[in-house]
Amino acid sequence: MTPAATELATATNEHLAHTSNILIYSSMAVYMLAFLAYIAEWLFGSRSKVARTAAALTAAAGSAQPAKAQQPAVTVQSAGGTAVLERPEVVVRSAAGARDVPDGPGAHGGDEQGDLYGRIAISLTVLAFLVELAGVVARAASVERAPWGNMYEFNITFSTVAVGVYLGLLALKKNVRWIGLFLTTTVLLDLGLAVTVLYTASDQLVPALHSYWLYIHVSTAIFCGAALYVGAVATLAYLFKDSYENKLAGGGTPGTFATSVLERLPSSATLDKFAYRINAGVFPLWTFTIIAGSIWAESAWGRYWGWDPKETWAFITWVGYACYLHARSTAGWKGRKAAYIALIAFACYLFNYYGVNIFVSGKHSYAGV
Repeated sequence: MTPAATELATATNEHLAHTSNILIYSSMAVYMLAFLAYIAEWLFGSRSKVARTAAALTAAAGSAQPAKAQQPAVTVQSAGGTAVLERPEVVVRSAAGARDVPDGPGAHGGDEQGDLYGRIAISLTVLAFLVELAGVVARAASVERAPWGNMYEFNITFSTVAVGVYLGLLALKKNVRWIGLFLTTTVLLDLGLAVTVLYTASDQLVPALHSYWLYIHVSTAIFCGAALYVGAVATLAYLFKDSYENKLAGGGTPGTFATSVLERLPSSATLDKFAYRINAGVFPLWTFTIIAGSIWAESAWGRYWGWDPKETWAFITWVGYACYLHARSTAGWKGRKAAYIALIAFACYLFNYYGVNIFVSGKHSYAGV
C-alpha cells in the first residue's frame, strides 16, 4: 500500500471512530428521553384502574386459599368413641395453582394516557437502539474487525444486544414492557461508564485475539449476558411481587409506594416462570460459550484450561446457574430460594464481566482494561 493510500485509510478510520463516538453519545441522549417517557408511563397510569386490580389481587389471593369445607375430614378412633378432626390446611407456595393471582395491568395501569407515554417510550427505545447499533457498526468499521477487543467495545455491544433482546421479546408479544424503565436506567449507566472510565481509542487486537473464535465465543458470551440480565430483572421483580402477594394473602396492607408499583407487575407465578424460561434457555448457550473459550485457549495458548481468573469465574457462573436449575426441580427449594441462587449466579457473571477485567490481572485483560 502506498503512503498516500495508507494515510487515506488512517484518516477514514479516524473519521469512522469519531462518527461512532458521536452516535454513541446521541443514543445516550435518546435513551434519556426514553427513560423520561417510561417514568411518565408509571406516574400517569390511572390509579383508579390500578386500585381495581389491587382489589382483584386481594380477592384472588383470598379465594386461592383452600376452603375448610372442601378439606376431607380425618376420623380418629379414641377410647371407644369416634372423633372427627379437620385436616390441617397446607398451602405449598411452589405448587401450581396455590395462589391463582391475575397479572397486573402493566406500567401504564390500564390508562390511555399512561399507555400513550409507554408507546412513546418504546418508539424512543427503538430509535436509540438503531442509533447505538450504528455506532457499534461504525466502531467495527474503524478497526476493521469485530468490535469486541476491549471493555469499551464490549460494553457498547452488550447494551445494544440487551436492548435488542428486550425489543425482540416485545415483538413476540411478551408482557415485558414494564422492564423498559429498569433497562434504560441500566443502559445509561453502562454507556456512561463506557464513555468515561472504559473508553479506549480504536486499535488493533493483540495477537492472541486474531481468530475466528473471537466471533463465536465473544458473541455468544454477549448474548448470554444480555439475556441473563433480563432474567435477573424478572427474578428480582418476582421476589418483590411474591412478598407483596404474601402480605395481601395474610390480610396485611402494603405501603402506598409498593402498592402503586407492584400491583401493576405480572403475578409472581408469571414472573417466576418467565425468569426460569430465560435462564434455562440460556444455560446451554453459556455452556457452549465456555467450551468455545476452551477451544480458543488451546489454539492461542496451547492449553484448554488454565484456571485463569476469567475462566474460573465463567465456570463459577456456570455452577451457579446449574445449582439454580437443580433447585427448581428440588422440593423445598422452588420459589424464593431458587430465585436467590439465580441472583447470586448473575452477580458472579457481573463480577466476571467487570471485576475480573478491571481489578484482576490475567490473560483476558486486554487493551489496558
